[in-house]
Amino acid sequence: MTFAQPLWLLLLPLLAFSYWLTVGRKQSSSDKPAMRLSQTPDHARTWRARVRHGIPFLRWAALFLLAIAMARPQQKWQEEKVKADAIDIMLAMDISPSMLSRDFDPDRLSVAQKVAIQFVEKRPYDRIGLTAFSAEAFTQCPLTTDRRVVQSFIQNLQVGRLEDGTAIGMGLATAVNRLKDSASKSKIVILLTDGENNAGYIDPMQAADIAHTLGIRVYTVGIGTEGIVMSPAQRNPDGSYIYAPREMQFDTELLQQMASATGGKFYRAYSEDDLEGIYAEIDKLEKTRVEVTTIQRTKDFFHWLLAAAAVLLLLEMLGRWGIFRSVLPA
Repeated sequence: MTFAQPLWLLLLPLLAFSYWLTVGRKQSSSDKPAMRLSQTPDHARTWRARVRHGIPFLRWAALFLLAIAMARPQQKWQEEKVKADAIDIMLAMDISPSMLSRDFDPDRLSVAQKVAIQFVEKRPYDRIGLTAFSAEAFTQCPLTTDRRVVQSFIQNLQVGRLEDGTAIGMGLATAVNRLKDSASKSKIVILLTDGENNAGYIDPMQAADIAHTLGIRVYTVGIGTEGIVMSPAQRNPDGSYIYAPREMQFDTELLQQMASATGGKFYRAYSEDDLEGIYAEIDKLEKTRVEVTTIQRTKDFFHWLLAAAAVLLLLEMLGRWGIFRSVLPA
């Protein structure tokens, strides 16, 4: 609640002081005992006297309401109409066992999940989906504008749900399949992996050519360091992994060719800071055009105060010049 012309509220203390001078002092002096003779019956004098004390208050209450009405109390709120040329984004994330390698803290997958969740948070108007792949690929989350749902699916990604291996072509093809029927003007895939293509029946470049034909840009992200890394070497019966130093290899040329064929870009992430910078750059490159129209609305309440003041003044006039005329001073 606000006031359009709050300076009128300065009348309130002046009215309060005037009320005390004209009514309050008079009533306090009239409370002093005095000998009075009256021809009026006691019962009439009693109830009329009670009402008589309240009638002057009606006029002052009306003046107070008028002063507040002049200040124009009103309620304000804003409505925003958003028009966005949204982008459809599919995240394709590698969940092969090598994503548990410990050259990141605590491992590659955990860092990739964290940064991807942050990226999704910054895209409030876009539809985002998630595919996961190792030796196979599947859609973890279809395209949706519900960021919380996408973030939940990213957080729940786990290694070991699919057969071991890295099917980069399958991962991209599955993501492209989710975008092929999209009516969005801009469609992209962000594919993150840490190894070489060694599984799947779809060639990565074939999947990239299909993406290019459908107007889908592919940003490829290679995560992890090359050389000797503590990585899963064997799986226990309970599903946990035994770690050992392993030689990690990476097919940089393949990811560069895939990105180039679709008009996208290849990135290399050797640390968490690198990965955050990569997602930040993609966020800038694929900026959603948003038009926001703000409409400010107000609702005035002064007319209710004027009506209440009019009623009080009417009651005061009826009381003063009507039934109580004989007992009230002019």
